[in-house]
Parts: sequence; C-alpha cells; structure tokens
Amino acid sequence: MNTTPSLPPSRPAVPWLKPLLFVLVAAIGLYYVKWSPYYLKSFVAADKHSIGASILANAPTAPWSAALEYAGVYFAAIWKAAVLGVLLGSLVQVLVPRDWLLRVFGRAGLGSTLRGGLFALPGMMCSCCAAPVVAGMRRQQVSVGAALAFWMANPVLNPATLVFMGFVLGWQMAALRLVAGILLVVGVALVAQRVSQAQAQPAALPQAALDAVAQADQGEQADSARPFLLRWGRQLWQLFWSTIPIYIVVVLALGAARVWLFPQVDASMGNSLLWIVALAVVGTLFVIPTAAEIPIVQSMLSLGMGVGPAVALLMTLPSISLPSLLMLRSSFTPRVLVTVTVMTILIGAASGLAAVVLF
Repeated sequence: MNTTPSLPPSRPAVPWLKPLLFVLVAAIGLYYVKWSPYYLKSFVAADKHSIGASILANAPTAPWSAALEYAGVYFAAIWKAAVLGVLLGSLVQVLVPRDWLLRVFGRAGLGSTLRGGLFALPGMMCSCCAAPVVAGMRRQQVSVGAALAFWMANPVLNPATLVFMGFVLGWQMAALRLVAGILLVVGVALVAQRVSQAQAQPAALPQAALDAVAQADQGEQADSARPFLLRWGRQLWQLFWSTIPIYIVVVLALGAARVWLFPQVDASMGNSLLWIVALAVVGTLFVIPTAAEIPIVQSMLSLGMGVGPAVALLMTLPSISLPSLLMLRSSFTPRVLVTVTVMTILIGAASGLAAVVLF
C-alpha cells in the first residue's frame, strides 16, 4: 500500500490582486497629473476669473514656425498625461481580467454606455491622452458604445473643466456645456454602437463571434504563462507605436494649419449659421490640451466673437480631434469614426444655436 503523502494543491493567485494594482497605478498617476494640479488651479480660476492665456494667441504667420511653436506649447502641457494614458492603456490589457471588463462594459446598450461615461469622470484627460486607454479597452473586446462614452466623457464631462468654466465664463455657460455634453457623449456612443452592429453580417455573426472568443481565450491563456514584464512590455510597445507617432505628426500639421483655421477674430464673426457651423467643424478637428477651450473662448469673446460660434467651439474643441481619431483608427471601423465626427459637429452647431437663444 502506497503511504506517500500527497502534496497540497497550489493556491491560485488572488483574482483581485492585479486589478487592485491597476487601480493603484491609476490613482497615483491621476493624482500627480490631474487631481492635485486641477485642485490648485480651481483657486486661481475663482480668484482671477482666468486660467491663463489662449494657446492660439500670437501665432506666427509662417506655417512651419506655427507648427513648431504650437507643438512645443501643446506637448509641454500634455506630455505627463500622454505618458499616463499609454501606461494605463497597456496595463488594462494585462492587469484587468477580460471577463471583468466584459461584465461591466461588454454589452451593447444604454447601461454599458452610461458606465463607460461614469468611469471616465475621474480621468479628466483630453481626447488624445484618453485614446490609448480606449485602444487598450477595445483590444479587450469592450463594446463600442462603452469605449466611445469613456473616450468622449473624459474631456467633455471633465468635472474640473466645468468648475473652471463656471468661474471664468459663467455658471450658465457651464450648465449648457454639462447638459449638451451629456447628450453628446450618450447620443454619439449609442448611435455609433448601432452603426457598428449594422455593419455585422447577421447570418455569419454567431459562429464568427464564437470563434473569435475561443481564439481570444486561447491566446490569453497562452499569454498568461509568460512573465508579466514580458507581456506588459509587448502590449506597451504595440500601443505606443500604433498611437504616438501619428499623434505627433498630426499635431505638427494642425499647428501649421492654425494659420488658416483661426482667422483674425472681430465683431464681424457674429451669430450667423455659417460661422457657427464653420467653427464647429474646426473645433472638431483641431487639438488642444485639457481645459484650453476656456481661455480660447474667453479671448475670442473679448475680441467680439458672437456667443453662437464661441459655444460651438466650447463644445467641439475638447470632444474629439483629428489626432485622436487617427490614433483609434484600428480600434473602430471607419464608419463608426465618421459617425462620431459628424454627430460631434452637428451637436456642437446645435449648441451654438441654443446659446444664441438662451444668452
């Protein structure tokens, strides 16, 4: 009779240890990059009714000089948040279990979209800095609606920006931004989700979905056997090269283009529909740091711009941008990204028209 004692089974790793590490990294990073600086800036906004000069002021007339000058100012303002965005976008793929993400953000519907928007509120990132996190979420098969809501709610519903806006531009303007921002985030996310579902082929969808999930599970199990640093380094490298180089190039291009995109502002830029729509288009494509729309609009209003075009910029400048759209070109289909762009322009223009009536 064999009396050799059997070895006790090895204990599985604590399932919440890695997600807890992700939350810890996110909290420390956001405190350093966002929460602490914005807390201090809120006192400046309340005291001086300003948070600084417009990033578009005193632009050089030569396109190349304008590109270098704007890129220097822009990246000096956002580089810490950009690094944090890439870091979190890679860590969400290796520290947060995919089934956890799918339980919260995996379904295509209102509930998942609302949760995506709510989880974005502590981030307070600009659209470009949030884009790597969204890319990481999409690689984990988070739904289109939830990922878009997270992406757009970061800049549009940024609580710190709304506080700054109240002190600098008035609380009525901040209230309009909040209401229109909720409609923008939820409306765009839900419509784009339906567009993405309409692109699927119903006859082949069930088997294709099963095959995709099976392949993803097999790949995740094989990948989990590798050392953590190796897995993280691979995701970090892939995410960096798929987002950052094109980001830098397009920021330079837009910095040069601001010579033509933002003409001299005066009282002739009134509340006409033409100016409202034109600036809604420009604001949707242009790129700015977090909360930079506030001094931009404050400066333009002081120079005589009508409230309609100003509010169109206030809504569209932070929402999305050409660089962030290109950074997510592999995460969403072209039809989804076009839908997001067109709806942002339309809601921005509608907000400008509403401001003409209300103010």
